[in-house]
Amino acid sequence: MRRPVESAQYASTEFRATLAAHEIRPSMGRTGSCYDNAAAESFFATLKTETGARSWTTRQQARHAVFAYYNHHRLHSTLDYRTPHETRLSYRHHHAHAK
Repeated sequence: MRRPVESAQYASTEFRATLAAHEIRPSMGRTGSCYDNAAAESFFATLKTETGARSWTTRQQARHAVFAYYNHHRLHSTLDYRTPHETRLSYRHHHAHAK
């Protein structure tokens, strides 16, 4: 989908109908505020950098690839720099031996 040239196009009936047809939820911030989408922009920039900017045929393929990367490769400082998958395995292993 091509980015509209002017912000007024984001609110147009045709554009919003196209979003709805593709089950995309629109997001519109306040005019002139550069902080509205900062967190989302940062997240997607990191995601593209870490998973590679590529296209998938279906939404399901994209979802699977992102979740697989996040759970099996992405290290998290709050998990002692382990992946969510490693943390779950450690938790299950610890609690299995505790019984």
